[in-house]
Amino acid sequence: MGWEHKAVFYTLAVLSTAALIYGIWGRSRYWMQGKKPDWKANPIQNIVKFILLQKKVRSSRPKSGAPMHLLIFYGFLSLLAATTLLALATYAPLIGLPNWHKGAYFLGFEFIFDILGLLFVIGVTWAMGRRWGFRLKQMAHEWRDSWALVLLFLLGIGGYLLEAARMAADPQPHNSSAPIGYAISQLMPANLAPSIYIAIWWSHVILFFAFWAGLPHMRLKHIVLAVASAAGKPDIPMGELKLISMEEVEQTGQIGVAKATEYSRWHLLTLDACMGCGRCTEVCPAHNVGKPLNPQKVVADIHRSLVTGEGVAAAVSEEALWACTTCNACVEACPVLIRHVDLIVDSRRNLVAEGQLSGGPAVMLRQTGSTSNAWGAPASERETWMEGMNVPVARETEDFDVLFWVGCAGATDPGAMQTTKAVADLMGKAGVNYACLGKEESCTGDSARRVGDEFLFQEMAQKNVATFQKYKVKKVVTPCPHCFNTLKNEYQQFGAELEVQHHTQFLADLVDQGKLKGIEVADGEVAFHDPCYLGRVNDESDAPRNLFRKGQLAEPIHNRNKTLCCGAGGGRMWMEEAPDERPTNRRAQQLLDTGAKTVALGCPFCRIMLDTGIKSVTDEEINLVDLAEMLQKANA
Repeated sequence: MGWEHKAVFYTLAVLSTAALIYGIWGRSRYWMQGKKPDWKANPIQNIVKFILLQKKVRSSRPKSGAPMHLLIFYGFLSLLAATTLLALATYAPLIGLPNWHKGAYFLGFEFIFDILGLLFVIGVTWAMGRRWGFRLKQMAHEWRDSWALVLLFLLGIGGYLLEAARMAADPQPHNSSAPIGYAISQLMPANLAPSIYIAIWWSHVILFFAFWAGLPHMRLKHIVLAVASAAGKPDIPMGELKLISMEEVEQTGQIGVAKATEYSRWHLLTLDACMGCGRCTEVCPAHNVGKPLNPQKVVADIHRSLVTGEGVAAAVSEEALWACTTCNACVEACPVLIRHVDLIVDSRRNLVAEGQLSGGPAVMLRQTGSTSNAWGAPASERETWMEGMNVPVARETEDFDVLFWVGCAGATDPGAMQTTKAVADLMGKAGVNYACLGKEESCTGDSARRVGDEFLFQEMAQKNVATFQKYKVKKVVTPCPHCFNTLKNEYQQFGAELEVQHHTQFLADLVDQGKLKGIEVADGEVAFHDPCYLGRVNDESDAPRNLFRKGQLAEPIHNRNKTLCCGAGGGRMWMEEAPDERPTNRRAQQLLDTGAKTVALGCPFCRIMLDTGIKSVTDEEINLVDLAEMLQKANA
């Protein structure tokens, strides 16, 4: 090609890249209205894990289109690598290096990338069929999405046509090293005119520059923004919510988020990175039983409000915000790392501060504030479960190694009290030097925080941390995954330095040490329900299963970190809901579908909800029991 062609090529390259940068900059003006992030991130590690290795996509269920996305991503990455290597080799002489694109390297390059490029074409073809013929209802769609797929398809096919035209215009013995391009070249006229090859080359180049310049205006901009989202991901646990300081409230004059611009810049960036794939909505327990919460729509609504200036609660709807169980299924599923629960709870905080909460949750907050117990029981009743048992209490014990944290449910609810007694009995049998706080124990504040009363949570946390310091507590064991998560991931915000274990983790260690015998059951006799705040939020699925030393558990369709929420989290325990909109009924049916007659549990909230749920979907007698009770029976 002559210098005229090269001049036009470089001009188009500069203009399209300028259009890309300008488009991204235009989007960034919205993100930059947010607050500066106040957390640490591990950009290199996150980019490798979530972008190059596609951790979130690989862990998705096939129904979500994960294999299709992987074909497109790795196919695109291979084409990008091929183009980059070719450009480096072509321009190497400018800095005194030889052009190495020849010989054995050339043959290997042609073969490998010719095959890898096919992944891209297959993936895009699959995506077109899925979007136009078998699109899932939760998947967002607009005309630009179809246009983007057409562009990608034409680029993929055009690359092969260009390669084939080169071979047809300049036949060489080594052309067969690129089998797909060579096969297509055999369908073209022999000794193809160079002008036709140049025309095909220009059509491919112009198509690419059009795609490049238009990228910021398509959902495919997540190619760029997902990298930025991963780079800025907060280096904090999934179960940790942001602390609001009184100084911040004094500066802003409000609690929580009223307008989208009050979120962090990173959170706003992730909204723009959303591909509309619908994975978050697909796994949402509230959405799947007919509630108005649609996590994908929450993202889209907040994103829209950033432009319109509408308040977050009005854009999303208060009903949808209150429907969330904070189970984090959406967060776990999102490929671009959107933290939906952060967005929802921050808006709830503002609603609570503005007095927009009533009914059961409001009663729960009043009870927590007045009695330090979410159930409203007085402090004196926290020791009722101990009657008839020789349970050591911290105020009467000079030294102990483990604090047994009972929790509000464990000290108040009759079913949960059975678990509490079982854990205390097992600790005694294993010779554990432990103690309970008894009436000195207060609610951790988990439900208060997730409902939106941040400062009630802080009051409870500060009170408990002071008690920990008083007794020099270093290790805590609790049967409640919600207490476990709060103590483990959030009390550090108040200076607590604790080793926190869920009771299944602690008991599994005792079984491993030979201090307790494991549980023995027949295969399929028992189904285990993974609590969200254990299996998903804190990635602990093995410990409960390690308590079983004989027999295979019957696993429901959603298990481990893909578990299905019982519906109690996020303050939903205290909210009224229509019988046909209860997540617990759906989960109960999944557990019954395993055929097991015993459902094992590891959470008092789940126990309360599933007791109602199972009775709602069957008249059959199902044994609902905590793992600690099963272990207690095994060690009777």
